[in-house]
Amino acid sequence: MKYIKRTIEPQIKKAAKQFPAIVVTGPRQAGKSTLLKKLFPNHAHITFDDPSLRLSAKRDPGLFVDNLSLPVILDEIQYVPELLPYIKIVIDRDRSKNGLFLLTGSQIFPLMAGISESLAGRIAIFELLGFSWEELASTHKTAKECYARIFRGFYPVPASQRVDTQTYYASYISTYLERDIRQIQSVHDISTFQSFLQLLAARAGQLLNLVEVSKECGVSAQTARRWLSLLETTRIVYILRPYFRNITKRVVKTPKLYFTDTGLLAYLLKYPSADTIMAGPQSGAFFENMIIIEALKQKFNHGLQCELYYYQDSNHNETDLLLDYGQRFVLVEIKSTKNITAKLAGFVKHVPFKDRPAYVVSLSEHELALTPEVKAIPWQKFNLAKL
Repeated sequence: MKYIKRTIEPQIKKAAKQFPAIVVTGPRQAGKSTLLKKLFPNHAHITFDDPSLRLSAKRDPGLFVDNLSLPVILDEIQYVPELLPYIKIVIDRDRSKNGLFLLTGSQIFPLMAGISESLAGRIAIFELLGFSWEELASTHKTAKECYARIFRGFYPVPASQRVDTQTYYASYISTYLERDIRQIQSVHDISTFQSFLQLLAARAGQLLNLVEVSKECGVSAQTARRWLSLLETTRIVYILRPYFRNITKRVVKTPKLYFTDTGLLAYLLKYPSADTIMAGPQSGAFFENMIIIEALKQKFNHGLQCELYYYQDSNHNETDLLLDYGQRFVLVEIKSTKNITAKLAGFVKHVPFKDRPAYVVSLSEHELALTPEVKAIPWQKFNLAKL
């Protein structure tokens, strides 16, 4: 398998020269360990997916760390958080040595809690999702090519190898449910949990009514909240929260749900091909999902200091993506259409953000100034760093 260069590489290499430890988080199969092994071929490598190593580390974490051959890559460190205080001890023996511990983890929030408690000030933190358009060096321009990529997804294996996507994602779900879900929390009814996952998939790109989902699934609202948190923790889903600071109390405060990989989303919704997605009623939701997650990837890959929100008020004035840079906002509207007209710029008239650039990202193959303040850009040229 040919290695595809990751955009985040310069950030990680720089951090490894400045910090004793770094951690790369993100969903399973995003390429975290492949990335670290490629960048640091002389580091030893240990994965805690191995049950025997995991047991050994848990039995005597201090001895385990003392016996490590440094520098080292430790995969799936969230399984053995007991190691973190002992890693801190080793680091503090000689703070001049950087790049000693390179960690990966696929359960974001519990891992971050352990790291902030044990390794604060000693570790640089990165997040890696599937391939971005930039990393795939895509020359695709047409809507058909766009949906072909949406269908295959952005995880390294289906994105770069000739594998059957149905088989890949079936295996991914099975492994995820068995390995991660059962080990993180006691989810006893796996079939009900999978139904919950499919119900969420049907709501991708929509305001998330979790009470409604819980009723359809036949579980309590409390269980639904716990399961959603679990999916967010493992970066299967991404929750886009609404912007409402200092605006008005009449804004919508319900979050929107997206899947971090469109190939997985297509599998869960049982779409058999790219053409059926493109022609189906959820084509717009798939396109919006791809653009939102592409924005998230670009934020992580380039280390951009911005927060992602959406905006919608009770009068249905809205923008799909609001980029908050602190003293500057950028508005982005996402439209799965090839027909670009000045009407698409209308969304900026009623949202309470003044003197800000605004863009419409669409399936068009051409850039176009819709108004002096709104520019239409093709999906394949969507680049946060240039907005």
